[in-house]
Amino acid sequence: MKSSTIVVLLLLALNVMFCPWSMVQAQGLKDYYDDFLIGVALGRNFAMDEQVVKLVKQHFNSVTPENEMKWEVIHPKPDQYAFEKMDALVEFARQNNLKVIGHTLTWHSQTPRWVFENQDGSPLNREALLARMQEHIQTVLTHYKGKIWGYDVVNEALVDPSGESEEILRDSPYRKIIGDDFIEHSFRFAREADPDAELYYNDYNMANPQKRDNAVKLLQGLLAKGTPIDGVGLQGHWNIYDPSIEDIEAAIIAYHNLGLKVMVTELDVSLYKFDDHRNLYPESVPDSMLAVQAERYAALFTLFQKHHDKITRITFWGPTDRYSWLNNFPARGRANYPMLFDRQGAPKPAYDAVIRLREKE
Repeated sequence: MKSSTIVVLLLLALNVMFCPWSMVQAQGLKDYYDDFLIGVALGRNFAMDEQVVKLVKQHFNSVTPENEMKWEVIHPKPDQYAFEKMDALVEFARQNNLKVIGHTLTWHSQTPRWVFENQDGSPLNREALLARMQEHIQTVLTHYKGKIWGYDVVNEALVDPSGESEEILRDSPYRKIIGDDFIEHSFRFAREADPDAELYYNDYNMANPQKRDNAVKLLQGLLAKGTPIDGVGLQGHWNIYDPSIEDIEAAIIAYHNLGLKVMVTELDVSLYKFDDHRNLYPESVPDSMLAVQAERYAALFTLFQKHHDKITRITFWGPTDRYSWLNNFPARGRANYPMLFDRQGAPKPAYDAVIRLREKE
């Protein structure tokens, strides 16, 4: 081997040894946006898709279970806990240095009927349901103590504003049996079970001005009682039409002003308004619509970066278009295309637009 060739090989080796790892690996979203965590929700079979695993490792630094921690999955029967699926996600996160966000502890949906009933089918009383909630929360959080960064403790307790009703809380089984203070008890049970985990309230339409004001009222009341709430999650199930950037910004500021950490917890950008059940793109999306989506994502990330001192995490609700919950919802049989990566895991114009924002700085 020629001496000149040896010199070149040595220089290449030294470059790899002393070059930062981020420069050796391809950069991802988490590298461009390092002022807050960049998260992704994963389903139970994510590890079977090598492309998804590759995307997660490159682009994200936190993960959330899409369904694996919901009551019906992790605690399907009174005397049975099923930790295996969630354990696999937690171990994947440990191996890849990803923070885990638990979702969710107290939610009216995807909760078995037995949670709210006696053996004969009659409704539990207040004390019995509180005891059942405490046992569930304590068992789950004790199992994952030191392994999970934070939890969506209470999910979607607010009602959608309508008409002149002054009600702000959903009339869920928790509220019917326990009363309005079920939210406070949920957070106190969680803090007792894991004093080091961050605890969040999470809900959708949190940028809607009326619901925002109701959320502020609810959270102010809870904080005044000393309820251990660390942050609030704005479910970012948005679309290319609404909500407005101005309403999202006002919500971020309002929740931050309560002294809470702010997160966008379930981000996707649908090509349809929520009440639109048409199937306009059964096979593919025109470039013109992908460009509109890219503009929308760019506007959102411009806002997020503007308020990086208030926002601690942005979590996408799915890794690619293929795994989005918006496929078949709310219109059965309809494909949707709400993520930054297409069905094959390739970056879309929206991804390029989001990255270009940071490259221009």
